Amino acid sequence: MIFDILGWIGMVLVLLAYGLLSTNKIDNGKIYQILNLIAAIFMAIGLLPKNAWFSFALQVAWAVIALVAIIKIISKKKNNS
Repeated sequence: MIFDILGWIGMVLVLLAYGLLSTNKIDNGKIYQILNLIAAIFMAIGLLPKNAWFSFALQVAWAVIALVAIIKIISKKKNNS
């Protein structure tokens, strides 16, 4: 049950992030990437008991991409300071 709840929360966060980006409420910055990172982690956890390994792998890749983007954003801000 908790796995399903986390999966659903992750799905909502992906849609929320994409919707906010698409309507120019946020830019492709730290908030967008944090939402993507949390969403991917939650969905990956939700997929564990389902043995949907291709979808799990996609979420892990999505999380890594978001994490790399967050690190670049943070380091860019430090360099501009």
